[in-house]
Amino acid sequence: MNRYFDNKVVWITGASSGMGEAMAKYLIQNTQAKVVLSARNEEKLNDIASCCNNKDRVFVLPFDLSKNFDANLLTEKVIQKFNRIDILINNGGVSQRLKALDTSEEIERELFEINYFSYVKLSKAVLPYMIHQQQGHIVVMSSIAGKFGFYLRSTYSAAKHALHGYFESLRLEYEQQGIFVTIVCPGKVKTNVSLNAVSSGGQKHNQMDESHQQAMSAEVAAQKILKSIVSKKKEVYVGGKELLMVYFKRYCPCLFEWLIRKQSPY
Repeated sequence: MNRYFDNKVVWITGASSGMGEAMAKYLIQNTQAKVVLSARNEEKLNDIASCCNNKDRVFVLPFDLSKNFDANLLTEKVIQKFNRIDILINNGGVSQRLKALDTSEEIERELFEINYFSYVKLSKAVLPYMIHQQQGHIVVMSSIAGKFGFYLRSTYSAAKHALHGYFESLRLEYEQQGIFVTIVCPGKVKTNVSLNAVSSGGQKHNQMDESHQQAMSAEVAAQKILKSIVSKKKEVYVGGKELLMVYFKRYCPCLFEWLIRKQSPY
């Protein structure tokens, strides 16, 4: 796997924590990839970049997915630095721990801005360069919540569902021009996703969900995702036994409907 990434330019958003950080560190420490690190926390990105013994291989490019960032300008900066972009990993995101009626329109729009529109905007900025190269790989971090709805996740789940429709269409439109799309659907992975989830009043949930405490580590999940990129999987599921719910919904919907109501929202 490691040699596959050598000399490839890999741009990771949400690179300051969780699976984004784990993927970034793996690529920096185990491959000769050129890695672009993006997130809001520039200090944390610089700490991750310091893991690399060749500073020319890492480019720290901080920005906020929730703001009206200039995707074309950011993409031009990457091109100026490395002359190409081989893999874009759209990883940044924010979850939700709110009932639908308690989720204001402002929060709904913010969740869509981060979890859907930022992915589309950045991918559209990168796509012309990939088409010119006649090759490129766009990776989209969805969720099993993008395959079925769940308690306290209404808008988050809706945004993840939207990613599937958009990027499956994009794949069909541009695959003949060398563009590949992988949609990643994590289940429960031990990250700060529940801590940072939007809760009442727009505040952070600030609690680690019990179901995440013993979940797959971000490091293991990151390696599974990177392997799926190498093998060019169209859709990949990462997590534990909770992934069975995807198959129950598809093949045993009555069992799914019974089981989903037995689950804890946390």
